[in-house]
Amino acid sequence: MSEHLILLENIHKDYGGVQVLKNINLYVRNKEFITLLGPSGCGKTTTLRILAGFETPSAGVVYFAGQKINDLPPHRRQVNTVFQRYALFTHMNVYENIAFGLRIGKRDVDENGKRLKLPKLAESEIGSRVGRMLELVGLSGYEKRDVSSLSGGEQQRIAIARALVNRPRVLLLDEPLGALDLKLRKEMQHELKAIQQEVGITFVYVTHDQEEALTMSDTIVVMNKGQIQQIGTPEDIYNEPKNAFVADFIGESNIIDGIMHEDKLVSFCGRRFDCLDGGFSSDEPIDVVVRPEDIEIIAPEQGQLVGTVQSIVFMGVHYEIMVETEHFTWMIQTIENQQVGSQVGLMMTPDDIHIMRKPKSSSGEAEE
Repeated sequence: MSEHLILLENIHKDYGGVQVLKNINLYVRNKEFITLLGPSGCGKTTTLRILAGFETPSAGVVYFAGQKINDLPPHRRQVNTVFQRYALFTHMNVYENIAFGLRIGKRDVDENGKRLKLPKLAESEIGSRVGRMLELVGLSGYEKRDVSSLSGGEQQRIAIARALVNRPRVLLLDEPLGALDLKLRKEMQHELKAIQQEVGITFVYVTHDQEEALTMSDTIVVMNKGQIQQIGTPEDIYNEPKNAFVADFIGESNIIDGIMHEDKLVSFCGRRFDCLDGGFSSDEPIDVVVRPEDIEIIAPEQGQLVGTVQSIVFMGVHYEIMVETEHFTWMIQTIENQQVGSQVGLMMTPDDIHIMRKPKSSSGEAEE
């Protein structure tokens, strides 16, 4: 069997004449933690709903384990979904909420989505599975608790347990940490990754939070305006963004207009710099991206650029310093403090300078 458990092929989706997904091509590996990342309205949740069967693509094909599933209803798909709003049943206790996933579950569907005639699960088996799920999410002994008495983090764990109890091959998670406070959200990032590794199934996760994506994912799919901008590992997405949108959305970036004169030679801010990029036209207008942590502050007489410190903010583990040069105001992240008003030099190596083609306008011309 192919390691590609899910394949989206040329997926388009229109709502009332508005195209919200444009030619989405994506595969998801078996047992992978993949995150769809992007701003509100980028199409990530619509993509997830198409995988779940809650939406049907306007064009294109959805494959699951090699089988076309465009017309397969949600209850016959080997997936379960966890939403931001957990939708727990307040009239049921914890045990009953999790067991509900078995009593209406998908155990009557084989690996090809066909309905099977199976005997009803014995209550002892249901109890065993519920207990195993509670142990997995760290809530053993909570069986008789009223769900309305649980904290937000505990309710989220119960929702995950309910989604996993009938053993789906894929768990879809639509911004499940969005309602939690910052500290608990960070804790649950690690918990979710541990759960995914423990159960050994595929997680498809939707978020607009780049830290969540970088922390948990094997693969990140960056989306914007209904299109995929880049697919890669967290390291690839952060260190080698494909365009200025990705660079700006994933972490902080300095983005400057420049000219690519020839392979490995670029100019910006009034001077020329060596870089590692090639394959551009002679004197092509481009975007230059430099991460704030990649700029070194040195003595003015030694700098490639010279500027004045405009502001300093202590961020806990580093200082965020704004330095105004003749052509651009740079954001720099460093562990060494400076003085507001002082003159400093800035140094960048060729490896720190990333060259991006400018996005095309609707006329096909590069946007200035």
